[in-house]
Amino acid sequence: MSFCQVLSRSVRQVALRSYSAQAATSNGYNFQLNETQLEMQDLARKFTKEEIIPVAAEYDRTGKYPWDIVKKAWSLGLLNGHIPQHCGGMSLGTFDSCVVGEEFAYGCTGIGNAIGTTNIGQMPVIIAGNKEQQKKYLGRLIEEPLVAAYCVTEPGAGSDVSGVRTRAEKKGDEWILNGTKMWITNGGVANWYFVLARTNPDPKAPSSKAFTGFIVERDFKGVSPGRKEINMGQRASDTRMVTFEDVRIPKENVLIGEGAGFKIAMGAFDKTRPPVACGAVGLAKRCLDEATKYALERKAFGVPIAEHQAVAFMLADMAIGIETARLAWMKAAWAVDNGQNNTLLASIAKCHAADVANKCATDAVQIFGGCGFNTEYPVEKLMRDAKIYQIYEGTAQIQRVIISRAILTEAKQGGH
Repeated sequence: MSFCQVLSRSVRQVALRSYSAQAATSNGYNFQLNETQLEMQDLARKFTKEEIIPVAAEYDRTGKYPWDIVKKAWSLGLLNGHIPQHCGGMSLGTFDSCVVGEEFAYGCTGIGNAIGTTNIGQMPVIIAGNKEQQKKYLGRLIEEPLVAAYCVTEPGAGSDVSGVRTRAEKKGDEWILNGTKMWITNGGVANWYFVLARTNPDPKAPSSKAFTGFIVERDFKGVSPGRKEINMGQRASDTRMVTFEDVRIPKENVLIGEGAGFKIAMGAFDKTRPPVACGAVGLAKRCLDEATKYALERKAFGVPIAEHQAVAFMLADMAIGIETARLAWMKAAWAVDNGQNNTLLASIAKCHAADVANKCATDAVQIFGGCGFNTEYPVEKLMRDAKIYQIYEGTAQIQRVIISRAILTEAKQGGH
């Protein structure tokens, strides 16, 4: 039995202890990871070093979906830890998922996204599914290495979720789904999808009542994933258009009930934006490490370039960004795990970490100079991979809209 397998078994045993009990005994802020989190971090770090980093460049070149890595991560318990215990999961929190996610992203955000995006697809079922739905759809992800996908974005509706045009019409005990989703991560490899569709035909209906959330199986007749998109970065991630043509959905696949979809979709973001932020931090940390190593090896004017203040200060700024962005995702994840509204914190974490990742990647390429512009060195890939963090899961601009609205609302209410 390998070290990873032994450690994985230990992680499972420790994690199955009551998570709520750990939270209840917390005495204010604590910047020390607990035993479970340290073991999970160690396992994920070793997995990244042994399984992800050596093959990251090849997966980036080919754009192939890393099924072999996904299956290995699943076998070690590094997937689906947040799935409820009654479905066979460990009921871990958002914070724990982020600890693992940052390590994966350090190795490759494309592969990390391929592994972690199933969490986003699962989240609506975790927060809004009944026991039968959870057992059926989350349980199968525990039983075998399958993944899920989150289908909300459309060709004409990205940040403006209220602009979704995919429609579902009720016919007896079924719903008939028609429409097209775009930029769906795991679109071609998912076993099932969470799909947001308009069910109220009245164009003036408020978003809170206009949409319904459905669980749609890939094998349902009329579900057609399109070609894999060739993206600038994170190429190991499977991104596709998914078309739904007269797809018949049984009533038992409706989440909560008709009209609850928008609330479910927005509620999922509170739990999924911190993991996106942690991925950006993992990438930024890789940028710093690569740039630091190169700056100590490369000489100019008789000394390593790290000894020139212009370069040293760039490294310092990278470290400042990484530390503050990590604290931001930690606070956002901690808040939602402890039952607090973290919408503002999640947007701050996602927005800040994405900007930090892009700044660190740009500076890393600059430190590498001409080599940084060459595919033989790792930082050009990091720069390509970083950009999407300012786009998916809500653009940098949308996060600032959310943040500014929260500030203004609090000010109008006399907050401080």
